[in-house]
Amino acid sequence: MPLETPNTGPLVAAANPTPSGFAPLRIRLFRDRWIASTVSSVGTWMQDTAGTWLMTSLTASPLLIALMQTAASLPVLMLGLLAGATADIFDRRKLLIFWQAWMLVSVAILALLTFVGFISPWALLAFTFLLNIGSAMNNPAWQAIVPELVPRELIPDTVSLNAASNNLARAVGPALGGLMVAGFASVHTGAGSVFFLNAISFAGVIWVLFNWKRTPLFKSALPSERIAGSIMTGLRYVRYAPELQASLARAFTFTFFVSAIWALLAVVAKRALSQGALGYGILNGSLGLGAVIAATQLPRIRQRVPADTIIAVSTFYNVITLFILAYVHYPAIIIPALILSGFAWTSTMSTLNTSVQLSVPAWVQARALGTYLMTFQGGMALGSIIWGFVAEHTSTPIALAASGCGLALSFPFVRRFHILQGPLPDHTPFRSSRPSSQPSAFQLADSAAQADDLIHAGPVRISIEYQIPLERYAEFTHAIHQLRGVRLRDGAMRWGIYRDVIDPERLNETFLMESWLDYLRSRERITAADEAIRARVRELHHATEPPRISYQIYAREITPNEPPPNHHTADSR
Repeated sequence: MPLETPNTGPLVAAANPTPSGFAPLRIRLFRDRWIASTVSSVGTWMQDTAGTWLMTSLTASPLLIALMQTAASLPVLMLGLLAGATADIFDRRKLLIFWQAWMLVSVAILALLTFVGFISPWALLAFTFLLNIGSAMNNPAWQAIVPELVPRELIPDTVSLNAASNNLARAVGPALGGLMVAGFASVHTGAGSVFFLNAISFAGVIWVLFNWKRTPLFKSALPSERIAGSIMTGLRYVRYAPELQASLARAFTFTFFVSAIWALLAVVAKRALSQGALGYGILNGSLGLGAVIAATQLPRIRQRVPADTIIAVSTFYNVITLFILAYVHYPAIIIPALILSGFAWTSTMSTLNTSVQLSVPAWVQARALGTYLMTFQGGMALGSIIWGFVAEHTSTPIALAASGCGLALSFPFVRRFHILQGPLPDHTPFRSSRPSSQPSAFQLADSAAQADDLIHAGPVRISIEYQIPLERYAEFTHAIHQLRGVRLRDGAMRWGIYRDVIDPERLNETFLMESWLDYLRSRERITAADEAIRARVRELHHATEPPRISYQIYAREITPNEPPPNHHTADSR
C-alpha cells in the first residue's frame, strides 16, 4: 500500500493511526545508533559554538566569521555526489567507520593545536574544513542506512527522530560549548577542551558501527559500478526524477536565504546584544530547542497539514525572524523568535528529507541523498558567503533584511515545486517469478573471454516492437511516455518511440545503453512501480506473440584478419 501525504490521506501507514513519533526507538539497533549519534551531535554543536567564538577572538572580520559556516558547508557541496556514489558502491558500514575515524583524528589534532596556542583564523578554517570533509562523506551513507534499520512505514518518524537527535544536540550543545569556553580564563583553553570532548564523542558511533551485522536491502549480482559511472548514473536519475528535483529546488532556495541566521548570529550576539560566548550559545540553543519541539510534534502535524503548507508557513515565519534579528535588539524578544524559527527550520528540512527518502529506490538512495545534502549545504555555503560579504561592506542589519526580502520574493517562484503530493510510488525491488528472457553474455558468446568482452561492449541498442490497435493509440502513447522516464532514470542514454508510416499499428520503442553491463544493471533496478508501468504498456500490445525485442551492439570497424562477431536476437517473454 503506497504511503500518502496529508493531501490524500495519512503520510504514515494506517497501521499506525495515532503516531507518537517514537516507534522506531523500540528497535534496538536503531535506538543504539540514535543514542550514539545524539552524543556525537552534542559534541559537534559544542564544537560549532566554540569554534565560531574562537574565531571572533582571533579576528574582527564578519566575513571570516561567516566563513566558518562556509567551511562547514562547502565540503558537502564539493563532495555530495562522490559521497553518495561511494555509499551506493561500497559497504556502507566500513565507509562509516572510516569517515568517523577521519573526523575523530581531525578534531583531535585541532584540539592539540588550540591547547598550545598554535592556531590562526586560517588554520581554524582549514581544520573545520577537514572535519566537514569527513562529515560530507559520512552523511549520505549515514542517512541511507535508515531503511536497513526500520520498516518503510516508519521512515517519516525515523527522519523526525534523527532531526530530533540533531536538534536536541543543537539545543544543548551550543549552550554547553559556550559555558565551557566561558568557564576558562583563556578562550584557547576552553575551545581546546570542547574540541577534545568532540573527538571522544566519535568513538561511541564507531563502536556501534563496529558491532552492527549489516544486511543490505539491495545487493547487485553484477560487478560494482566505477565511481565516475556511478556519479553519472546518479545525475541521470536526478535529471529524470521530477519529485526529487522539486525537493532539491525547495531545499536550495530555503537554505540560501535562511543561512543568514546561522552565519550572522554570532555577530548579532557580540555586537548588537553585547553578549559573550555563553550568550551566543543560548541564542544558538534557542534554535535547537525549537527544532526539538518540532521533531516531536511533526508526526501529528503531518497527519493534518499538507507538506506544501508546512513549508510555506515556515518560509514566511523565517522572513519575520530575519527582520527581528536585523532591527530588534532585545533578548526577551529574540530568544522566543529563535525558538519558533528552529521549529520552522526543522519542519521544513525534515519534510524535504522525508520526501527524498520516500521518492527514490534503494539502488540510488545514497546518491539521491548525497545530491540533496549537496544542494542543502550548497545553499548554506553560498548564502553564508554572500550575506557575510554584504554585512562586511554595509551592515549586519542590512544583510539580514536583504535575506528576508529575498526569501519572501522567491516564494512565488518555488511554490510550484510540490512536495509529497499524492500517493508515493512503490519502490520495492521487482523480482519476477518468471525466468528472465534476456540472454546472458555467456549465452551470446562462445567462450568466457568473449563473454567478458561482450559484457563491456557498447553502446547497446534495444529495440522493442509493439502492435497497437488504432483505437488504443492515445492510451498507448501516454503509457509509453511514462515508461520513457523509467528507462532514462535506470540508465538509458537515449530513448524514442516510432510508428511505422506504412503500418500505423506497428510501433517501435528504442533506447540506447552505454554497455551490455549497464543494460543488465537497468534490469536489476526495476521497482514494483516501474513494473506496473511496463505491464500496462505490454497489456496494450495486441498480438498472439509478445512484443519482439532485439539487442544490437555498435558495429566497430575491424581489420580483414579479425573474425566477424556473432549476431543474436531474442523474444521478450
